[in-house]
Amino acid sequence: MRLADKVALITGAGMGQGRTACEIFAREGARIVALDIDEEAGSKTVALVRDQGAEAIFCPCDVADEKQVQEAVAEGIKSFGRLNILYNNAGVLWRDRDFEVTRTNEENWDRVMDINLKGAVWVCKYGIPEMIKSGGGSIINIASVSALLGFSTAQDAYTCSKGALISLTRSIAIVYAKNSIRANTIHPGAIDTPMQKEWDEETKKGIADWVPLGRIGQPEDIANCALFLASDESSYITGQEIVVDGGIMVKGG
Repeated sequence: MRLADKVALITGAGMGQGRTACEIFAREGARIVALDIDEEAGSKTVALVRDQGAEAIFCPCDVADEKQVQEAVAEGIKSFGRLNILYNNAGVLWRDRDFEVTRTNEENWDRVMDINLKGAVWVCKYGIPEMIKSGGGSIINIASVSALLGFSTAQDAYTCSKGALISLTRSIAIVYAKNSIRANTIHPGAIDTPMQKEWDEETKKGIADWVPLGRIGQPEDIANCALFLASDESSYITGQEIVVDGGIMVKGG
């Protein structure tokens, strides 16, 4: 029960890393405010959490829409009375539309930035005041090793949005340290989630061979790292970046 008496707001909660985080956080005692644009998927996550005897609500929300985020945070407070953890997991990676800068168009660029970066901004804008009222807490922003490495097959809007999250996290960590709010970034490597639906078995084998630890990451690998950052065990850690990639960054990409 490492998160007993805590309330966690988790975006992108409908599948993959977000759903797994909801389930793991709930098992550790947290009450869950699950946000996702996909109502069916988000409702399924909440059902899974409740099936294990924990409390959770679902708020349909496009995190790129400031008003929807404001309403979701208000719904979380109405249901549970406090916020202790903000987990900015929602994001998009569009390999069929997001390319290197010379092939980037404004519409796709703006939409990726709205979801991946603005979404975290709006969650923090409305979530942090509630965290302050609750005595502080932990903010976890999910970036990517793509923000740290260059790849010959580029998704530049995604890469830039994740890089900006690093700066946002550092700023929040300093500005709100006086309010007992910590903020940290996780950089996942190759993780087997619905975002990677294009991977066939041959591709997966190639990626596993590329990773020094010899396997593709699972959503639990990220959620368990986030659990540590959300818990009081990491109470002296803020403004940091944790790479969860099986050794890719050490190998050098």
